[in-house]
Amino acid sequence: MATICNQARPATRRYILAPLTVLVAVVFSLPILWMLVGSLRDPSEILSSLSPLGWDALVPSEIRFDAYVNLWHSGFLRAVLTSLIVAVGTVIVGLIICSLAAFALSAIPFRGRTGIFAIIVLSFMIPFDAVAIPLFRVFRAVDLHNTLFALILPGIGNGLAIFLLRQFFLGIPKQLVEAARIDGASLFKIFWYIYLPLSRPALISAGIILFMFQWQAYLWPLIIISDPALRVGPVALAQFSNQFDFDLSQLFAGAMVLSIIPALILLRFQRYFVGSLATSGIK
Repeated sequence: MATICNQARPATRRYILAPLTVLVAVVFSLPILWMLVGSLRDPSEILSSLSPLGWDALVPSEIRFDAYVNLWHSGFLRAVLTSLIVAVGTVIVGLIICSLAAFALSAIPFRGRTGIFAIIVLSFMIPFDAVAIPLFRVFRAVDLHNTLFALILPGIGNGLAIFLLRQFFLGIPKQLVEAARIDGASLFKIFWYIYLPLSRPALISAGIILFMFQWQAYLWPLIIISDPALRVGPVALAQFSNQFDFDLSQLFAGAMVLSIIPALILLRFQRYFVGSLATSGIK
């Protein structure tokens, strides 16, 4: 009898959790759906459909693609391409630097290693806005403003990515490393042929962190870039509105475009991201 009850509990839990999960997903998707619908309707209908609130807020009376056509002619897609170049460049260079730093902190014993790791942990707890102005003065002094390098450089040494990779590296069996050392492998070969191949989920997760850091950056590109040709997506989106006028449907269309790329990346690599965080958290 007890066995039957124990088997029935997981089934009952599934029947309760499944509808609850669907309900939560629907609630969280409503703002995104409203933004999508708003980008396809006349700007004057977006706010008027909210009072009184009804299904017409999510069902446009007429589908219009004017907002997306205006995005094409406004140069917004060029800003999105700049954001993509900056984000991809940050991921490539950042993964090299962060993985090497994590390898040194996890596999190479040296004096002060714990203190350096503590500083790295504290670094990603400090808001970037707190250091943006001093960092701007440094970049301005060495004449690096208004360059793609100025956009990429602050994101390549991400403390959270180093922390995640270091925690994952700690879980790699020491027997593999010892066997490689007996065979005469150098530290770089151990890193390249043992740590990196076994750390694909952690590398993907760190890459996503680096990508999202740059993709959503607004304050730093705003203060370090004054050349319109180097505007990034969030800055270009903010410039669609001013003190006296704004096109809400165009703002929604731009926000949808900026949301599609990270959403596709997260959907494609979510199992690696979740698995890596779960594994790293128990080290």
